[in-house]
Amino acid sequence: MGIVLLVVVAFAVIALIHFYIWKRLVRDATRPGLVRRVGAVLAVVLGLLVPATLIGTRTGATVLAWPGYLWIALMFYLLVVLLVLEIPMLLVRIALRRSTAATAEAAPAAGVPGGPAAMATPAQTATTTRPRGADHPERPAVTSTSTATTAEAPPREGAQEQPAAASTATAAAPPSRQGAQQPAAASTATAATAPPREAAQGLPAAVTTTTAPAAPPREAAQEQPAPAPATATATAPPHEGAQGQPAAGTNTTAEPAAQDVGPRGIERRLLLARGAAIFAGLTATGITAYGARTALSAPRLDRVQITLAKLPRSMDGFRIATVSDIHLGPLAGRAHTERVVAAINRTQADIVAVVGDLVDGSVAELGGAAAPLRGIQSKNGAFFVTGNHEYYSGAEEWLAEVERLGIRTLRNQRQLITARGGAIDLAGVNDIAGEGTSTGGPDIAGTLKDRDPGIPVVLLAHQPIQVHDAADNNVDLQLSGHTHGGQMVPFNLLVKLEQPVVNGYARFGDTQLYVTNGAGFWGPPVRVGAPPQVTLVELRSP
Repeated sequence: MGIVLLVVVAFAVIALIHFYIWKRLVRDATRPGLVRRVGAVLAVVLGLLVPATLIGTRTGATVLAWPGYLWIALMFYLLVVLLVLEIPMLLVRIALRRSTAATAEAAPAAGVPGGPAAMATPAQTATTTRPRGADHPERPAVTSTSTATTAEAPPREGAQEQPAAASTATAAAPPSRQGAQQPAAASTATAATAPPREAAQGLPAAVTTTTAPAAPPREAAQEQPAPAPATATATAPPHEGAQGQPAAGTNTTAEPAAQDVGPRGIERRLLLARGAAIFAGLTATGITAYGARTALSAPRLDRVQITLAKLPRSMDGFRIATVSDIHLGPLAGRAHTERVVAAINRTQADIVAVVGDLVDGSVAELGGAAAPLRGIQSKNGAFFVTGNHEYYSGAEEWLAEVERLGIRTLRNQRQLITARGGAIDLAGVNDIAGEGTSTGGPDIAGTLKDRDPGIPVVLLAHQPIQVHDAADNNVDLQLSGHTHGGQMVPFNLLVKLEQPVVNGYARFGDTQLYVTNGAGFWGPPVRVGAPPQVTLVELRSP
């Protein structure tokens, strides 16, 4: 029942992650249509690829390993980047909402009582006479007379709303070309013009009346009698600069606020979502590509010096090449082993310590990939302890295979190493995952029983958390792996919740601990912030 519940929870988490990624990258950044539908289908396919990869690679379906594990890495970094963007995106959305609200408030509205009023000034009259055209001497001259009253703004305090003065213009229109001998049809039009920009708020606009005899249509027959006079009245819209006030005598209807749009009519919210999606996609892809290149490259050689209080001076500088978490599997084969062995051999170490998690598969599947381990070179031998992954891959078979490759296995055992006229105790214990199996779990106390306390002891234990038992048993130095250094930032933060040290050096009382990053990877072939590593530990005497 517990396993079923765990599987259900895992599937639910995978589904939620893919829904969130689809929502941010597809739904929020696209309009309804083909692209959105294709994105939804792709999200479902990729969501199913994750459990298929995790299950399939354990059952030999290695064809899913590369696309599946690379997508897991990309999915993880998409999730991280999108979550980091949530806060700035929220702040930008709030700013856009306030900007839109401010724009809506600035739209045309009713006048404000008590604003500045316009006062009538003396009328101005202008008469303009247009001479006959040279091409049409038969056309009479046109005379236009205009009387206008301008608005003068009084002080803001105590002003009364005053109607604007009237403006009248009269013009005699020439007869049409075809109707020159016929009386023109009379037409009178009255329109309320928009107030000037300088008009004060709350004042009715000046009224302009124009009367002009209109010419008959060109197609009109010469004998056709003139039609009856026609009168039309229209109200002009307010001027753009009229402080949002309508002309007097007009009916206004509130218009909806304009949409918050950016270039080419695309809503700013859509632009924001697309920008975030592009940024997240490029960032996650770049990080994943960098991490894949790092993980698949040769391990880096790091050197660290650790002083042991009981180390004889003759053994000062004794070197231990430490490697862990090689993780041979569907994505790391024989070439990976050859790179690791070459890095180890360059150290010219006195002894080599392989601190667990060698494989992710059976001897039948990965025996050939492990074969280059036979080429490890050291002055005083190579030693191996189990990690948790050996117990998922047939620990007993692998212990026998490692011995066959010339590497000594330490199963809750210790080996006295004599060199340069001195000695150290090299102890190795089984991993915690071995509890309840035929090999058994770790037994540090039993391993160190009856040893000479004057000889320094170096313990090989896969998981750093075993350092607490090591300190209780007066271990001088523990060498561990297991954490991969976090492998993919920010996983290092999660690892620290389980293990006392993620990578590097630490001290627990009189017991010192060094944790190496490991030379391989588990799951995604990606390492970010924790490069593959072979560590050369140099022991120093006081």
